[in-house]
Amino acid sequence: MPIMEPYRIKVVEPIPITTREHRERALAAAGYNPFNLAATDVTIDLLSDSGTNALSAEQQAAGLRGDETYAGSRSYYRFRDVVAELTGYPHAFPVHQGRAAERILFTALLKPGQLSVSNTHFDTTRANVEILGGVAVDLPCRAAGDLDSDAPFKGDIDLEALEAVLSGPRDVAVVLITVTNNGGGGQPVSMANIRAAGELARKHGVPFFLDAARFAENAWLVTQREPGYADRTPREVAQEAFRLADGCVASLKKDGIVHMGGLLAVRDPELAQRCELLLTATEGFRTYGGLSGRELEMLAQGLLEVTEPEYLRARAAATAYVAELAAAAGVDSVRPTGVHAVYLNAGRLLPHLPPGRFPGFALATELYLAGGIRCAELGSLYLGELDDAGELLKAAPFELVRLAIPRRVYTQSHLEYVGETLAGIAKNPERVPGYRLTHVPKLLRHFNCRVEPVV
Repeated sequence: MPIMEPYRIKVVEPIPITTREHRERALAAAGYNPFNLAATDVTIDLLSDSGTNALSAEQQAAGLRGDETYAGSRSYYRFRDVVAELTGYPHAFPVHQGRAAERILFTALLKPGQLSVSNTHFDTTRANVEILGGVAVDLPCRAAGDLDSDAPFKGDIDLEALEAVLSGPRDVAVVLITVTNNGGGGQPVSMANIRAAGELARKHGVPFFLDAARFAENAWLVTQREPGYADRTPREVAQEAFRLADGCVASLKKDGIVHMGGLLAVRDPELAQRCELLLTATEGFRTYGGLSGRELEMLAQGLLEVTEPEYLRARAAATAYVAELAAAAGVDSVRPTGVHAVYLNAGRLLPHLPPGRFPGFALATELYLAGGIRCAELGSLYLGELDDAGELLKAAPFELVRLAIPRRVYTQSHLEYVGETLAGIAKNPERVPGYRLTHVPKLLRHFNCRVEPVV
């Protein structure tokens, strides 16, 4: 189905067109880790939707108006006002990206041994909890375990399990709901679930926060799937969601549609004071938080543009189109399709590879070798339990490959190229080799590991 992008192209950037031989050399030199590849060796980059966005003309114009005054710049006040209108939080701090917001919030809230409870912590979120001596507990809803079901809100937290943890003997420091649930296949969280989780947290006196990196995309899916919200705008839904929580952390490199920036916002003035001290000591003064005035201006504009219905409709249609192309090639993906990414079921496509040979990683590697397409594995290499030698002790629940779609970057022909490349692999999937780890970092291993094929 043709996709009508609600914009026209004003500036273009050439992309590298390489040979398979070139890609084989580049990948071997990178230790077969896609994070080690140079951008000049990548044709279509679907590794992340974080900071990979195309700026609008209005954002570029806003950037030129950036006020670089150290304290109290005009750009900060514009950013503050847009955030206040959107979230309703009285204390909002800019930071350079989401992991900085996580670090500051967890440092202010979390003591060693305490729990952070979520629908699913993503990689840096979990790392920030564990660095402080906390324990990250994931409570995805039961529907999330069925990749093929069309349950509309598989990103929800399991409310019964949440009640049990909150009522149990362990001390819970924070409940954090990720919208959309990136680690759970990009699935949305319903407003009913956010409301109920917040009520449970308040009942037990535990702060309730949103990880709101993709708040607009979650709001769009709510308008499409949740009864009672069809006549609401995405912005109205997002505003309601923020007001159900005590605060948020957000990487605005996603739904801020910028290259750098993040947000930490809270209601409680005492918590805000603790966060502000940490911010000033580690990120920058409270009115810039490590960002330039130019970046604050572009962020403010991006936060206005991201909830436009036509933009979100086209973005959702593009992601759905990639899922349709994958299905036509005989490759299953997590259903129903979200907005920011398609999650391919590599374990089903490559049954000849056991989890210890990392089928998700193998498919991601083959997409690069076959077509210069860089993407990320969410399987046993990232989520499994390994020993110090890299041997698998416990497999991940699923072997997935995430095709993250940057905002306003690729056209329909680019997406069709991805589908054609995937179809070529799917014709002879048994030819895809497995991999083993040769270097195993202690933390966030998918960023820094080195791997080799098992011949």
